[in-house]
Amino acid sequence: MSGGGPTHEVTNQPPPLEGYNLFEQDRALVEAVEREGAGWALPDLTALGKLSGEPEVLRWGALANENPPVLRTHDRYGNRIDEVEFHPAWHSLMGVAVEHGVHAMPWREPRPGAHAARAATMILGAQVESGHGCPVSMTYAAVPALRAEPDVAAEWEPRFLSLDYDPRLGPPQDKAGALCGMAMTEKQGGSDVRANSTRAEPLSDGGYALTGHKWFCSAPMCDAFLVLAQAPDGLTCFLLPRILPDGTRNAFHIQRLKDKLGNRSNASSEIELAGAWARRIGEEGRGVRTIIQMVNHTRLDCVLGSTGLMRRAVAEATHHSAHRSAFGNLLIEQPLMRNVLADLCLESEASTALAMRLARAVDEGLNEEEAALFRRLALAVGKFHVCKSAVGVVSEALECLGGNGYVEESGMPRLYRETPLNSIWEGSGNVNALDVLRAVVKEPGTIEVFLREVELARGSDERLDAFVDELKGELGDLSDVEARARRIAERLAKALQASLLVRHAPGPVADAFCASRLGNGGRSYGTLEPGVDFSAIIDRHRPLVD
Repeated sequence: MSGGGPTHEVTNQPPPLEGYNLFEQDRALVEAVEREGAGWALPDLTALGKLSGEPEVLRWGALANENPPVLRTHDRYGNRIDEVEFHPAWHSLMGVAVEHGVHAMPWREPRPGAHAARAATMILGAQVESGHGCPVSMTYAAVPALRAEPDVAAEWEPRFLSLDYDPRLGPPQDKAGALCGMAMTEKQGGSDVRANSTRAEPLSDGGYALTGHKWFCSAPMCDAFLVLAQAPDGLTCFLLPRILPDGTRNAFHIQRLKDKLGNRSNASSEIELAGAWARRIGEEGRGVRTIIQMVNHTRLDCVLGSTGLMRRAVAEATHHSAHRSAFGNLLIEQPLMRNVLADLCLESEASTALAMRLARAVDEGLNEEEAALFRRLALAVGKFHVCKSAVGVVSEALECLGGNGYVEESGMPRLYRETPLNSIWEGSGNVNALDVLRAVVKEPGTIEVFLREVELARGSDERLDAFVDELKGELGDLSDVEARARRIAERLAKALQASLLVRHAPGPVADAFCASRLGNGGRSYGTLEPGVDFSAIIDRHRPLVD
């Protein structure tokens, strides 16, 4: 008998969300790219958006996640090899990212808007598969830290900036391109990297021998790593290659791969350094100050990654609702569902606006002191709030699909498992909230510059004006301030997002955001007050698939 029949006729199901341009149909992102100085990149971003929406590319993301990497510590003869095997789909994703310069664009062509253009590529990539963004992000972020040691930068920077993806393990000088990872934390210290116990002993050739155990080493298949270790004069940053200049393997041993909640396509590991050879980056004893250059850029990518996850979740929810009927009407036509969808769209748009404004701050902060001060505080604020927001947005979007969203084939569980990572990576919520507090209280100029940016919307919305006035009063009271660090970080984020939307977003978006986020909005999505123009907000965010 055939497998078909009347009972197997499929109705009332949406078509697959594929075969559309992920960039072109994200109006909030397109407008932000132009606004933040990267309009020159629109043709390339449009091409990448089209490629990213192709069914085959989206399938690569699913396959890479379904077939996680495998560690091979030894070969069949017992030789230590410490290699990680990946599914071909992973290499396909990496090839696209490297070819499009997602790991290197602003350093290869340091022009105005370069970081903003790259930020858009990260948002697109996260919608396909977040895991491959890890080595891409760290390679991008390693470059400014590496420049603290010009001789090392002169040797390695051209390799990291290559547009050729070369996954082979071999001498760096023989490869078409290279990638960089990072190993900072240890099991006894976690975020407190000053508690690290890995030792670095000076060698006669100018290098150092590193001995110790790293609890988290991201992307251990990379060609080199930025590592923290205790040198004679204190905690120091080092560049540690996997293959030594003479072609032999460094004493870099992968002990195991982490079995993670999400981000499963990417390898995260514990490593043992047994006298591994490394080169110093920056001065001895100034390791945190040196590697913080890398951390700041990866924090930006955490914001961008969470923004991409929210965008994909909102696209899935609005697409599903536009094609699924219940109780006689399409879901997208039903008042309560429209409230939920519009609320999710607001969060996605606000995150996009903030993320892209941060990217411009990175561009401008390289040469302008005031922009650097803004970036210092806004980056910590954005990392805290946007990455936290992603968890709730993706959870609610999954619920919009009902039982279908709880099934792996929908892709929503993969998004959901991914969302907590960016809030943890490069400092969990408390670490970032305290970093916000540190900048506000101890770093002169940061809060003044931040509030000047927010005040650019002064007079445009009474609710925002009142919110900012109240916030200023709260910042003036330092009693019990550490316990209020999360509240302060969240309110700073909402003020900045509201200011950006009031100045740049369509009226219905800005009005609904200010009413719900600065006023008496509910704690769950779908609690927008009467009078919101649901259609204007949802239509702006719903992808149209042929």
